[in-house]
Amino acid sequence: MDSSELEGKNLPNVTFKTRAKNDSGEFEWKDVTTEDLFSDKKVVLFSLPGAFTPTCSSTHLPGYEEKFDELKELGVDEVYCLSVNDSFVMNAWGKDLGADKVKLIPDGSGDFTRALGMNVKKENLGFGERSWRYSALVEDGEIKKAFIESGFEDNCEEDPFEVSDVDTMLKYLKENS
Repeated sequence: MDSSELEGKNLPNVTFKTRAKNDSGEFEWKDVTTEDLFSDKKVVLFSLPGAFTPTCSSTHLPGYEEKFDELKELGVDEVYCLSVNDSFVMNAWGKDLGADKVKLIPDGSGDFTRALGMNVKKENLGFGERSWRYSALVEDGEIKKAFIESGFEDNCEEDPFEVSDVDTMLKYLKENS
């Protein structure tokens, strides 16, 4: 898939099944929609193949977490990391990495990823269906700019990580602010 295929598109309207703390400090199910997350906001969204996987855990999410304040200074309201993992896994991964600035979005059934056309099979790794690695600048639910890793295909032998990183997004925002 080419980045231009996403740019100008509105995000798919789905409901994410999340686990959030209630007023008593206990976790409970909470439905969150695309509209809840993206309406009236400038958001950096990045998606990756899986929580607790090597590149995702060592570089992708930590990079956005580390440079979160720089993104905010450039007018970004929120930074979201999405993966085709359930809420329990995403919450545990965020806790494990100490991610408290970037919000983790569980696309447990892959509905958002499939509707966006970013789903790939990763059966060669025993993962099943996952998201291809990408990042996007989203304003009020519309994708303004997308960075999609090369080699988009089912059961890709490679896991490219060259353009969906935080530095590419920062460079774009600095040049277009």
